[in-house]
Amino acid sequence: MRPLTLAASAAALGTFAAPAMAADLNVTVTVPQQTGAAYHRPYVALWIERAGAGQAAATPVRTLAVWYEVSNVAEGKDWLKDMRTWWRGLGRGMTLPADGVSSATKAPGRHTVSIPAARLRDLPAGNYSVVVEAARELGGREVVRVPFVWGRANTAQGTGRTELGAVSVAVTR
Repeated sequence: MRPLTLAASAAALGTFAAPAMAADLNVTVTVPQQTGAAYHRPYVALWIERAGAGQAAATPVRTLAVWYEVSNVAEGKDWLKDMRTWWRGLGRGMTLPADGVSSATKAPGRHTVSIPAARLRDLPAGNYSVVVEAARELGGREVVRVPFVWGRANTAQGTGRTELGAVSVAVTR
């Protein structure tokens, strides 16, 4: 009788402990409509970096998404270097296309990337930033950092000026 009670207790504890540790990360990125005759969709990289004592001390942790020209893989990869911050921190070490990370460029509008808790299970609780970098042919380059806390439910927002619009981050339980 005792082994059954112990097993039932362990199962019940696992039921309550798993949701408390699990959290999903949702990032919404607005790609603004650009004016001009020659519009090219931007390449965009989204990643997590560990907060430090300033921007120079921030440490890239994990790429969440990369939107680039996937229909012409060779040519598309050549332009990934234009997202310099991501490329230097995480990009050049990646093999692309990467399942669950790579996708085609996005048209102007709001786009949401949802990262399930299982994909971030090894991320320790603490202060981080979601970083979104966009680079566009015949356009500009822009980086938006949105700080958030991993380990509890919270939301945060940031805004770009040219290549990116509103960026929001939500950690849900």
